Amino acid sequence: MNILRITKEFNFEMAHALYNHDGKCAQIHGHSYCLKVTLRGKVRNEELHSKNGMVMDFGDLKKLIKQQIIDIFDHALVLNGNSPHREAIAPSAGFTNILLVPYQPSSENLLLDFVERIHEHFPPNIQLYSLKLRETNSSFAEWYAEDNEG
Repeated sequence: MNILRITKEFNFEMAHALYNHDGKCAQIHGHSYCLKVTLRGKVRNEELHSKNGMVMDFGDLKKLIKQQIIDIFDHALVLNGNSPHREAIAPSAGFTNILLVPYQPSSENLLLDFVERIHEHFPPNIQLYSLKLRETNSSFAEWYAEDNEG
């Protein structure tokens, strides 16, 4: 009865364009993203341990997500590296934080990328349970470990 979930929220700014999209998102535009990371695990019950009473220290989780996601994507222009977009924006034009990814940078694909970047960094007793990426106040994508088992 000592398994529970903890969640930490992270905010970052990012621009992107969706190649060959049939709407406004084909143009370069930005969002104020909110990423929620939820972990599942047992509460540590070791009286003399510095992490006693925790599934994972929120500070340790913050450090991991900052290194693996926020420091990379915050204030970046993310484009599909397999599209002509890669040639449209040249670093010589003054843009210095351009990230070319091997996929369409939709919220759904960004979440899949984020899972790959972080899932191996948790100890065996802590499970990455879910990620939720909010792109706007009314639009978000979610990933759940249980949907991807097997």
